Amino acid sequence: MTLDTIRKQINDLLWEQELDSMPAWQSFGIYMLRVLSAVIRDIAGGLPTLRAMSLVYTTLLSIVPLLAVSFSVLKGFGVHNQIEPMLQQLLAPLGDKGIEVTAQILAFVDNIKVGVLGSLGLGLLIYTVISLIKKIETAFNYTWRISSFRSLSQRFTDYLSVIMVGPVLIFTAIGLTASVTNSDVVNTLSSIEPFGSLLAILSKLTPYALIIAAFTFIYKLVPNTQVNLKPAFVGAVIAGILWESIGWLFATFVANSSNYTAVYSGFAILVVFMIWLYLSWMILLTGSSIAFYYQHPEQINNRHQILRLSCRLREKLALLVMHHIADSFDRHSGYWNTQKLAEELHVSSEALVLVLDALEDADIIIRTGEHLTDYIPAQSLEHIRLLDIFDAVRAAEETARLNPGTLNSTTQIDDITRQVDDAHKSSLEDKTLKHLLH
Repeated sequence: MTLDTIRKQINDLLWEQELDSMPAWQSFGIYMLRVLSAVIRDIAGGLPTLRAMSLVYTTLLSIVPLLAVSFSVLKGFGVHNQIEPMLQQLLAPLGDKGIEVTAQILAFVDNIKVGVLGSLGLGLLIYTVISLIKKIETAFNYTWRISSFRSLSQRFTDYLSVIMVGPVLIFTAIGLTASVTNSDVVNTLSSIEPFGSLLAILSKLTPYALIIAAFTFIYKLVPNTQVNLKPAFVGAVIAGILWESIGWLFATFVANSSNYTAVYSGFAILVVFMIWLYLSWMILLTGSSIAFYYQHPEQINNRHQILRLSCRLREKLALLVMHHIADSFDRHSGYWNTQKLAEELHVSSEALVLVLDALEDADIIIRTGEHLTDYIPAQSLEHIRLLDIFDAVRAAEETARLNPGTLNSTTQIDDITRQVDDAHKSSLEDKTLKHLLH
């Protein structure tokens, strides 16, 4: 059996099967294989890797300010002493070096006296932390094919709630877990079988459960779009298993590699720490990508990765987009966003954004909704000319330095293009979006 034959059989199994005709367990398995195939395709493209590298750099700059702010909040609740064991747990794959990194980070945090920084210093501290979360949101928005960001006020309130409330919830969950584990009732049940074996299994699964819960919270909250709970949970489960498994493998690698210390000497800790940060961000972004494809199965196919649009395709897409947006607006039947339009028109959201941005720049549509992801007409329908819609997409991506007027042309060519524009104008000048609907 040749390699091409094997590849064809795998391709037929993944993409040529009708999932509706299969048993539920089999269709789910093939569907998840399709999702993983799309995720691997994205990773092979290289951009998730670059995002993870960027987040490593940002994390190194922001981790101390982030912990300083969290330390100040937790201190008010009397649980600040638990930062050290939590950091040690997160850096456990580094082995003995994880303890050294934790001690070094906490030493930096102790040197930051939030109370004596003053208003300017405190503002810069919070700005650094918010910049980190903004960078994380940008990476997740890219995974979810979202080009819009939260407004400044929304960003400030949402990010601060994560910074202030997040650590309290995390340490409360850890504290409750520890309290339940050490309670007299649990200790009594642990001496009785089969409860003892069951509790031992649950204690080993607890780290996975906490990681999965934290990842689900991140996947649900961070992207600037509506993420359903089930896709967020599915992505979190796979990412959580990867986190624990790769953490174990990385710990084994660190324990058995003395060459790093011999080569890098005092920088060995930093190198190992950066590698683990990179792996951690790659796992998080992989889980987010799984959640995205699980929620949007129409994006799995290669067809939806096409970004090139011909001129006539842009024009037809613009008319279709405006028809859907105006029709729903006119009948008060809801709003359209990028994802819904992409599903309806069978085109990738990335390609659709090229048209939507052109229409938005021309003040033909505007964003609305809680996350500013829905579109409505920017003017009354009888004032939006079809000619304006065509002109918006025809002139998309032109600049003051590069447009038809800046070209070194001839009189004959200018006359021809002018005739084309005049014909275009005369055929559409009196028609509006209202005419298109009625």
